[in-house]
Amino acid sequence: MPVPINDRPLETVREEVIDQLILNYSHGELSADAFERRLDKAYQIDEQSQLQELVADLPLQSDPRYYSEKQARMQPKFTASHPHQESLTITSILSSDHRGGDWVVPKHIRLNNYFGSTELDFRNAVFTHPEVIIEVNCIMGSDEIIIPENIDVITNTTNIMGHVSNNRSQLSTNTLTKQRPRLYIQGKVILGSVDIYVKKTMQEKMKQFATSLKSMFDESKLG
Repeated sequence: MPVPINDRPLETVREEVIDQLILNYSHGELSADAFERRLDKAYQIDEQSQLQELVADLPLQSDPRYYSEKQARMQPKFTASHPHQESLTITSILSSDHRGGDWVVPKHIRLNNYFGSTELDFRNAVFTHPEVIIEVNCIMGSDEIIIPENIDVITNTTNIMGHVSNNRSQLSTNTLTKQRPRLYIQGKVILGSVDIYVKKTMQEKMKQFATSLKSMFDESKLG
């Protein structure tokens, strides 16, 4: 006998509903307007039975092919570790530095920032380890760390007239994979700032994934 819907974990039901919305939209069973409207509701509703009602009329169920495509496109990317990728030091003195795109993230990063600015963008980064230590030495400078929602951040810094803003300090439920990267930020901030923030929400990423999946199926039909 199946578990009653309201006894199942809320976030598990939400993920299943969102997956079904994306699959049906990508196969042309939902219009773009209907998909966005229902997706918005899926992120707002906090009752399992109401979530299930959003997909009660949809014919397609998520299958292994869908989950394989989702895992390939949505989960953080990992690669094998190499000795020269174990550490990275970035020094900014009255200057700026940026890391972004498909850059390879080592196990240990040192940020030496003196009157400068540093930006680390992890949204498309390739990880060599599930846990990364970022050691900051920020003196009258600013460090910005941009992450997607499926990366956790834990801060433990010494601040002397400095500022650390971490909106990702709470470990959240992983809806994609049990292995998710975790950043440990430590060190000292003196008359400077370290800001950690999400630039693109999971809802926006899901919309982007749905659009790319629909384009893929449309191309296969033309072929």
